[in-house]
Amino acid sequence: MDYWGEPTLDREGFEGWLATIVRLTAEQRGQGFCALALAEVADDEAMAAVASPGSVGVPTAIIAGSGAGGEVVPKTEVAEDAAPAVSTLEAVSVVAAAESRIERTGCPHCGCRKLERWGRANGLPRYRCGDCRRTFNALTGTSLARLRKKECWAAQTQALMSGETLVKAAQRCGVAVTTAFRWRHRFLSAPALDKPSRLSGIVEADETFILESFKGKRSDLPRPARKRGGKASKRGLSAEQIAVLVARDRTGRTTDAVLPNHSRNAVTAALAGVVTPANQLCCDGGKAIIGFARKAKIPCCILPTPGGPRPEAPNLHINNVNGYHGRLKEWLRPFHGVATRYLGNYLGWRRTIEALGANARQQAWLRSALGIGVCQ
Repeated sequence: MDYWGEPTLDREGFEGWLATIVRLTAEQRGQGFCALALAEVADDEAMAAVASPGSVGVPTAIIAGSGAGGEVVPKTEVAEDAAPAVSTLEAVSVVAAAESRIERTGCPHCGCRKLERWGRANGLPRYRCGDCRRTFNALTGTSLARLRKKECWAAQTQALMSGETLVKAAQRCGVAVTTAFRWRHRFLSAPALDKPSRLSGIVEADETFILESFKGKRSDLPRPARKRGGKASKRGLSAEQIAVLVARDRTGRTTDAVLPNHSRNAVTAALAGVVTPANQLCCDGGKAIIGFARKAKIPCCILPTPGGPRPEAPNLHINNVNGYHGRLKEWLRPFHGVATRYLGNYLGWRRTIEALGANARQQAWLRSALGIGVCQ
């Protein structure tokens, strides 16, 4: 018997099995190699599922096998509330999040869904595509590919959930601040692109303005550096303010964009196809938004500043989008200024926080970082 109580071959039976290998065809040897690789993966995963001393009720991940035609068979999800302090559970959550992406997207090279297991490397199962015959793992083609220290990823997702500064995130993950900075933006690359393709019903749209920042830039600054965010040299709107457009429907689905300039073309590039003539657009009279609505023939209700409802139409207002602006700026405050270069990543970060809401779990953030969006 082996460790798991399964019957094993004795020495004579094993030597007899080895003697038959020379009589196998090339195709049969390939099938035997795959069977050995799958058996090795199963053994590794069973070992990872064993609870560490003193732990109770450690959840396990049932990894997908190959069904008829080589297609990946759905697996049982890992419990999302697993304790992040146990490195085994962190590794299992990474495998589960990565494999869920494979189930959705198939081969990252050609999109084919006829996949077969092809061994294991660096703690992750590998696959081979049935069409292009290329091998890959579940992180191939994502922003987390080749990122090291997978045992710390759960701590990184917790830092994103808490909205921690780089220094606190580095302390939580046990890495350098420069590493924490790279990790943050690797994890935020996919959420920054995760936006709804279409808004429904009444849509509220408005711009907010965030002070331009060259944070992190060491030379060739167009102005003297400011400390800890600083203040604009001019009151009101000026070239120092960056326009951020936010459009939000009544179900909470939100899209946003950093506008290169405050023009109709910039608004059109951000909202074309997302807001359509089937929507009712509400705004406070911004010329760029009105110009976009007229050109796209979208019904538009222009509200008096600050965007409250009119007595004859109490359901038409922009209170929801104004509230989102307030939450966004208050959330950005502890960062003491966000580099304009990375502002899009921070917008995606906040958008994902709002989309997940009370259901935020480390597993959900890992899936989001791998490109399994929560907003689309």
